[in-house]
Amino acid sequence: MQHDQIEFLLPLFVPGDRPSRIAKAISSRTDSIIIDLEDAVSSSGKVAARAGLEQVIAESKSGQVGIFVRVNAANTPWYADDVSAVEKLDIDGIIIPKAEKPVELKTIVRRFGRHRVVALIESAAGIANARALASVVGRIAFGSIDFAADVGCSHSREALLLARLELVLAARLAGLPGPTDGVTTAIEDPLEVTSDAAYAASLGFAGKLLIHPRQIAHARRGFSPSDSELAWATRVISEFKEGSAVSIDGLMVDAPVLARAQQIVRRSKLMIDP
Repeated sequence: MQHDQIEFLLPLFVPGDRPSRIAKAISSRTDSIIIDLEDAVSSSGKVAARAGLEQVIAESKSGQVGIFVRVNAANTPWYADDVSAVEKLDIDGIIIPKAEKPVELKTIVRRFGRHRVVALIESAAGIANARALASVVGRIAFGSIDFAADVGCSHSREALLLARLELVLAARLAGLPGPTDGVTTAIEDPLEVTSDAAYAASLGFAGKLLIHPRQIAHARRGFSPSDSELAWATRVISEFKEGSAVSIDGLMVDAPVLARAQQIVRRSKLMIDP
């Protein structure tokens, strides 16, 4: 598999100790899954979950869906063995939680390659070092719930805005795809999932972490441009003349507006339901 071609737009978390759910997740019409050895697995079950990874992935492997593994954090007793086990697997990437120190990520990158490492930034120290972390890895993601707990703020758009914008800037400055936003805990409220996804997209995020298959379609809807946005973008691309501004519906369209239109069309193509 060409690991660097896998999208990481709507990755779905799956508990690492529930192998039956992994096959279901792969068939859930998302672009990637994250087999979780960290928060989703109790302390007593972590060794067994790690030991079963090879068989689970061999039985579930699909070239159409990316497979990532979230290991335990670097300050836990499971981290070193998790990384060693994951290194032997035919997967698309490794998720490093509680990412805070670029030097630790550089060690992982040397073992896996930059494009296969995702830094999950979820603390004050992580946000403070976000630009340095992004310069090391292939993707960054926001652990918004852990971040809120770390700094003692509410898990709200207003409280998390500066952290989110810092991640968008960090990804852009490092030449990475837009970051992946944190989870929405609501499973039975499709409007909340769609609204959160649309909000993340408006800030410059490229995707969103998901915790249940029922969230996939609603998150995809939130990240997809509206029909009117897509129609406008398509018209701009069609009518723009390189090197000179044009007027469309009384509004000036120049190179930056063209770039925005191209982004909208690309996002629409990425969010097509497979």
